[in-house]
Amino acid sequence: METPLTQHISSDRPPYNLRDYEKVGGYQALRKALTTMTPAEVTKLVQESDLKGRGGAGFNTGMKWSFVPMTDGTPIKYLIANADEMEPGTFKDRMLMEGNPHQFIEGMIISAYAIQANISYIFLRWAYKKAGRLLLHAMEEAYAAGYLGKNILGIGYNLEMHLHTGVGRYICGEETALLNALEGKRATPRTKPPFPQVSGLFGKPTIVNNVETFCNIPHIIQNGAQWFKDLSKGSDAGTKIYGISGRVKKPGLWELPMGVTMRELIEVHGGGMANGYEFRGALPGGASTDFLVKEHLDVKLDFKSVAAAGSRLGTGTMIILDDHTCPVGFVHNLEHFFAQESCGWCTPCREGLPWTEKTLLSIERGEGRPEDLDLLDMHTKYLGPGNTFCALAPGAMEPLQSALKYFREDFEMHITQKKCPWR
Repeated sequence: METPLTQHISSDRPPYNLRDYEKVGGYQALRKALTTMTPAEVTKLVQESDLKGRGGAGFNTGMKWSFVPMTDGTPIKYLIANADEMEPGTFKDRMLMEGNPHQFIEGMIISAYAIQANISYIFLRWAYKKAGRLLLHAMEEAYAAGYLGKNILGIGYNLEMHLHTGVGRYICGEETALLNALEGKRATPRTKPPFPQVSGLFGKPTIVNNVETFCNIPHIIQNGAQWFKDLSKGSDAGTKIYGISGRVKKPGLWELPMGVTMRELIEVHGGGMANGYEFRGALPGGASTDFLVKEHLDVKLDFKSVAAAGSRLGTGTMIILDDHTCPVGFVHNLEHFFAQESCGWCTPCREGLPWTEKTLLSIERGEGRPEDLDLLDMHTKYLGPGNTFCALAPGAMEPLQSALKYFREDFEMHITQKKCPWR
C-alpha cells in the first residue's frame, strides 16, 4: 500500500531538513512543473487527477484553480493555505506540517505557479507553535536554495511566501472569513459571488486550499493523474489522512486508500473499541458532520458514499460515540463550541445557536420538557442550509439533527426521568 503523504514522516526523528528531503526526491516535482510544464498544463493534470479538496468541501482542486483569470490584466494573484484546522476532532494537518513541512511548501509553490500567483500565505492556527517554527525554518531553507523568492529555478518566476498566525476563531475555516482576517478585518464571511478565485484577498484573484490538498500536489505532478486515481478503493481518487478520536484501543491518524470502510478504520487500524465499551455511532468527518451508526459500518469513507449514507466525509477524522457516553451531553458539548464560535454576522446563527445550546443544557440537567424536542427539531431546519450566511450553523446542526434521529430515546429518557441517566 502506497502512502505518499506520510512515507517520509516518522515519530522517531525530526522532520527532514531541505537536504534530506531532496535526497528522497523532494523538489523534483517542482523542477518538473516549472521547467517542463506550463501553468495551464499543471492545472489540467491536477484536474484530471480528480484530487478533491481535503478541507471538507470535496470540490475538484484543478477545476477550482481553472476559475482564476489568467490574463495579463490581473498581474497580482494570491495563493493561501488554510492551516487553521479548528474543526473539533481534527488534527491531520498538524501532523503533515510537523512531519514534513517541505512537502507542504513544495505543493504550495507548484500550486502558486499553476495560477501564476506571486504572493502566498500560510494562515496557521495560533496554537500550532511547533508547526510554525518548523515551517519558518523550512521556508528559510527554501529561500536559500532558490525555491522561493526571485527567478525560481532560473525561469523568471517569482514567489513570496509568508506565515500568518491567526488569533483562534473557528469561522476562519470559512475561506472568505479567512480572507477578511488576513486583511486585518473582522473575521466574517463575505457575500458570494464574487468568488475568491475572481475577487479574493485585497480584491485580487485568490485560491485558498487546505494543507492536505497541497501536500498531494508534488506526488500528482511526479507520478501522474492515473497513478493518483489507482491509489483509491472508492469513487474518489488518492489516499486520505483518516483519524479516530474516542474510546478505541489505538486512536490516531493513518494514511489509507480513499474509500476504506468505517469498519476497517475502527476495527483494524484503530484496534477496535476499548475494552468494556461498545460502538454506538461516529461523526465521520469532525464535529460538523452527521452521526453514522452500526448499520453504516461498511460504508466506504469517500465523499459520495458517506453523502449517500446521510452524512459528510468532511475532514475524514472520526469522533466515536460509545455506549458509556451520554449522547445529549456529547451533542451539548459540540453545540456549546459552535455557539461560542459564531461570528454573529447573521441572526439565525447568532441567536439560534445559543438558544439550541441552552435547550440542550436544560435537557442534560433534567430540566427539559417534551416540547423541547420539537423546538430542537425546528432549529435544525431554520439553521439549516439556505437559511444562514455561511455553513457554520448548518454544520452545527448536523450532529444535532442526526442525534435526534438515532438517539431520540436518550433525549426522552432525560426528560421523563428528569436527570441524565449516565450520571
